[in-house]
Amino acid sequence: MLLSDVPAVILGSFTAIEIPDAIAKNALGLLTMSLGMYSVFQTQLGQTYTPQHQDKLGFIIDGLLLFPIGFLNGSLASGTGLFATILLVKWFGMDYKRAVAYTLVVVGLAWNGVGAITLALISQVKWVWIPVLLLGSFVGGYLGAHLAVLKGNLWIKRGYEIVTILGG
Repeated sequence: MLLSDVPAVILGSFTAIEIPDAIAKNALGLLTMSLGMYSVFQTQLGQTYTPQHQDKLGFIIDGLLLFPIGFLNGSLASGTGLFATILLVKWFGMDYKRAVAYTLVVVGLAWNGVGAITLALISQVKWVWIPVLLLGSFVGGYLGAHLAVLKGNLWIKRGYEIVTILGG
């Protein structure tokens, strides 16, 4: 997830400044809502851990599948962790709890960090927003992880669906 997709994030970041805001927001909203609806209609999706594709070829294919998601992360910025989560559930057979944990670490820290640094180097940053964004991210991540441990996969699945549909 790091080796193959950090270059995609950087490439997407260079593209981001060229995409009109209205087009980016509408595209992201539609894509995000479609993920939530897909999860709603796949009732058993992510409820059990059934490992698959955990070999060299599986990781290579995963890197190729994640490349466009990394590109979107750099260009559309918000919500791409939702795409990575669903891919981890479908491709690797992860349950939601595992997939969300991987997403928080890889997308939340690595991809978003690389994208933020890239964008800061090529465009203006509203630095006054950073403390609030970081605080919200850490508090939300902590509370979500805490509730996930207490409530389990069905709760995470429903939360995922609500966030994707309403957020989109």
